[in-house]
Amino acid sequence: MPVRETEILVGGRWLGAVDAVEVFDPADVREPVARVPALTPDQVTAVYDEAEAGFTRWRRTSPFERSRIFRSAAGLLRSRASEIARDLTREMGKTLAEATGEVGKAADFFEYYASLDRESYGALLHDARPGTRAHIQREPIGVVLAVTPWNDPLLTPARKLAPALAAGNAAVVKPASETPLSTIHLARALHDAGLPAGVLNVVTGRTGLISDALLDDPRIAAVTFTGSNEVGERLRTRLARRNVRFQGELGGKNATVVLADADLEAAAAAVMTAAFGQAGQRCTATSRLLVDRAVHDRFVDMVCERAVKLRVGPGAEEDTTMGPLVSPAQRDSVLGDIARAVEQGAAVRAGGGAPSQGELLHGCYVDPTVVVGVTAEMDLWSHEVFGPVLAVRAVDGLDEAVEAVNDSVYGLSAAIFTRDLAAAYRFADEAECGQVAVNTATTGWDVHHPFGGFRDSGSAFKEQGAEALRFYTRLKTVAVNAGV
Repeated sequence: MPVRETEILVGGRWLGAVDAVEVFDPADVREPVARVPALTPDQVTAVYDEAEAGFTRWRRTSPFERSRIFRSAAGLLRSRASEIARDLTREMGKTLAEATGEVGKAADFFEYYASLDRESYGALLHDARPGTRAHIQREPIGVVLAVTPWNDPLLTPARKLAPALAAGNAAVVKPASETPLSTIHLARALHDAGLPAGVLNVVTGRTGLISDALLDDPRIAAVTFTGSNEVGERLRTRLARRNVRFQGELGGKNATVVLADADLEAAAAAVMTAAFGQAGQRCTATSRLLVDRAVHDRFVDMVCERAVKLRVGPGAEEDTTMGPLVSPAQRDSVLGDIARAVEQGAAVRAGGGAPSQGELLHGCYVDPTVVVGVTAEMDLWSHEVFGPVLAVRAVDGLDEAVEAVNDSVYGLSAAIFTRDLAAAYRFADEAECGQVAVNTATTGWDVHHPFGGFRDSGSAFKEQGAEALRFYTRLKTVAVNAGV
């Protein structure tokens, strides 16, 4: 298959490549599948010129017109779902079923914020001064930079751009170098739906070359970032000096607790989805499994029986149930985490390696892996693996389970399986996580659910739902004495 040359949206025009970055299919990394433009620092600065002009136009655009554009874009995403899903699978590796679901979820974001654009944007306030009325109103903040990850390369840009644009801001989006095609599809849908020039602009290129131009432009009002804690902390520090807003959705080490009274069949099914869906490459994936000692051995057997039945292969093949990891580096990192756990005394009960023959040798595969005998002192307990690896630990009852869940610098998502309503509510109160699930998976939060973690999993600003608009707006208080 020939390598596709891809254009990016800048200032309402489609820009081709003079220099290019190659995109690879993690199912077979021998040849690139696409090339995208590699912008220069000067070109990135010109992108901000376009965004500044776009903001001037967009902030004055009727919210009803914004809503119309969003609904049209959502419709285009849905009508192009098969094409977008194929590209998403080719660049990231997830199964076609997972990719198709991601397209639908991205459309959901724009439909949701299209409806919110019709809601109130302020409120009346009482005023102590005679003849004076006061109110508050929310306004857009300006140009927003969205730096998005490779694991959900369509959903995460949609999660950020829909509220940012709905609030009246302009945006510059920098997708991960591994997965730019999905973001380009999103930009094309918005462009074709009638989004004015400059309101959304895409930047691709070599991060080391363009990072200063991308991050240091004085016109940036806010940066929303999803990615590693290391990069997130550097961004937070760098931006704080200029009083630029920062929103971070960072790491996680999510835990699922299975108490002795749980429905074990339902729990096992949920754990499989949460641990091995998308090859474990979800921010909310379950990577720690805490099982009551009374049912530990039985439940581990149930999980392992299911794990070994998963079919690892190219995401584009219909019978694949778990695709590859996104890159050779990610694969090697995950295999290294498994080896280190064994060196430290844990035992692999299922998986633990990579396919050793056939066409899969050319891809970034890791077998679904269950590791038992994990202790709090082992790296696998605390380190975010971001792959199909489940670390299992026995606990004695709810008290020890809650303590173990909270034994982390992270606090994104946690789940408990129990038939005891009191235990469920206590877990919801005491788990130090932004998302808590009872008798369902750590993954799968809907577009109207506020989303974000505690501790080192992120910043104070939530994504999704009406809460997301707080990050992308500023509040102004107005008092009017009409009698003067």
